[in-house]
Amino acid sequence: MTEPGSIRKNYQTIEIIDSHTGGEPTRTVIAGGPPLVGESLAAMKENFATHFDHYRSAIILEPRGSEVIVGALLVPPTRSDCVAGVIFFNNVGYLNMCGHGTIGVAETLHHLGRITTGTYQLETPVGVVPFSRTEDGVVQLDNVPSYRYRASVVVDVPKIGNVTGDIAWGGNWFFLIANHGQELHPQDAEQLTDYCIAVRDALASQEITGENGGYIDHVELFCPPVYPENNSKNFVLCPGKVFDRSPCGTGTSAKLACLYADGKLKPGMIWRQESIIGSVFEGEVTLRDNQLIPTIRGRAHITAHSYLMISSNDPLGYGFTV
Repeated sequence: MTEPGSIRKNYQTIEIIDSHTGGEPTRTVIAGGPPLVGESLAAMKENFATHFDHYRSAIILEPRGSEVIVGALLVPPTRSDCVAGVIFFNNVGYLNMCGHGTIGVAETLHHLGRITTGTYQLETPVGVVPFSRTEDGVVQLDNVPSYRYRASVVVDVPKIGNVTGDIAWGGNWFFLIANHGQELHPQDAEQLTDYCIAVRDALASQEITGENGGYIDHVELFCPPVYPENNSKNFVLCPGKVFDRSPCGTGTSAKLACLYADGKLKPGMIWRQESIIGSVFEGEVTLRDNQLIPTIRGRAHITAHSYLMISSNDPLGYGFTV
């Protein structure tokens, strides 16, 4: 069999494990990825983006992938107390952190026998993320410190009007909107996507950003849940033009930060966040060194363990977009 990363019989191979977390897919690269250099995960991510972006497009884009898939490249950690390092990426670029992807990576590490039950640490470009896996497959992660940056920000959206939302950090920058007048149903996903893209474009054009000019690349809508045991339902626009099938780990973290800032969520209280397709993450917050740490719980399931093949004479070998 062809070894991952080798070129045999005119093919380059990349070994992957696919999973889904609450319906949102993660494609974890376990061998055959780019030979990254850097003294930190942030530096490795920059090296990936600058010199090896063709790997990202080959792994994620058609004809092998789709715009919905989030990639996770496993790399050796720079810290000895971490079980692995990971760089997340998608159809349009690179992510600082990914909650559903972390759960997917944890399940992948378990599938590979690199973890059992217990607590571990994963190194990401924005910090160390502790996580654990129970015997029955529930993965819990302590996300990076999260916070609300600005509350009740008004953006003038062409053809929609004024939209009010909060700007919060949950590992990525989010604009969170409660009063939007939209129906959050799966059959309305195209309309919801268009609405959120219009909001994101307006934020950019009006130079409304996260702290230190951080680009707000996620827009999150909320409404009451379908199921009474849950607290809220959301629709999350991810970078590009795709929506999260899961409740979004970093998006739920941003929501928890806003709830805490409003005095509506105390440490230890459980928040159940329902996604657009009905899958659920549980979340809570703790205070650690005067920082708010969101804890997210969910499940992932392995869907494939396979090799991607890149032919040396394939003009579309490194992917394309339509």
